[in-house]
Amino acid sequence: MLQIVSNANNLLDPVRLRFRGAGGIELVADRYGPAEGSTVLFLHGGGQTRHSWKQTGAQLGAAGIRAVTLDARGHGDSQWALDRDYRYEAMVGDVLAVLEQLGGGPAVLVGASMGGITGLLATAAPGGDAISALVLVDIVTRPEPEGVDRVVTFLNKNPEGFATVEEAADAVADYMPHRPRPKSSAGLLRNLRKRDGRWYWHWDPGILSDKGHDPDEMARNLEGVARALTIPVLLIRGMKSDVVSAEGAAEFQALVPHAEIAEIGNAAHTAAGDDNDAFTEAVAQFVLRARRA
Repeated sequence: MLQIVSNANNLLDPVRLRFRGAGGIELVADRYGPAEGSTVLFLHGGGQTRHSWKQTGAQLGAAGIRAVTLDARGHGDSQWALDRDYRYEAMVGDVLAVLEQLGGGPAVLVGASMGGITGLLATAAPGGDAISALVLVDIVTRPEPEGVDRVVTFLNKNPEGFATVEEAADAVADYMPHRPRPKSSAGLLRNLRKRDGRWYWHWDPGILSDKGHDPDEMARNLEGVARALTIPVLLIRGMKSDVVSAEGAAEFQALVPHAEIAEIGNAAHTAAGDDNDAFTEAVAQFVLRARRA
């Protein structure tokens, strides 16, 4: 059941929410904007947290849209799955449970990478008719294998943790050489926890275990779901991305001819963080169009 944990001073401040996902797992989210009304639910990528969306959420909230940024199971402040069930089926169940607890009204889903796959699959699941529009952030039905491998390699690195937060910042800078390094590493503290004198990424390593699918079979499944889409769809692609190529985006649009494509020139796979202003503008304009559709 939906629980409000903290109140905000104004629409620019988030309200902490707690939900029950599939199997009763506890999920944590932030809400920006009004308590009711049109909803945009943000689903982050693997190894990330709801804070990836905070700037976009705050801007949509200020515009009167209920923006909810969710920590996926095993990530951020959400509960780790005791049975390490991080299959997409479980994550889809979480999303649909959250939508129901938000009131069951029409909602736009915005999903990056893992969150995008979850959102796409959710449209075809029982209860998926609550999803009125879909934004896929640098993810398609057949992503580039080399780019996916680079993401997985980064997530698998440093299982022994880091001696300092600066070491973690060095690892992020090596992974994202296209992005200017922040002057302060304090923002990483949302993604790290200290144990036994060392800093560790704060997500369950179990998310990297086999999700029980063959990549080609998964791609065929996603293609079938994509072909059936009738709701408004936006694909946001970072033009520096090694996960979604121009050819991959074109193949997706062939599956979903009515899909819109927005390309962000200064962005790679982490589009929302690479150029947040351009990303937010693309999402906001699409949400406005989807509400009028």
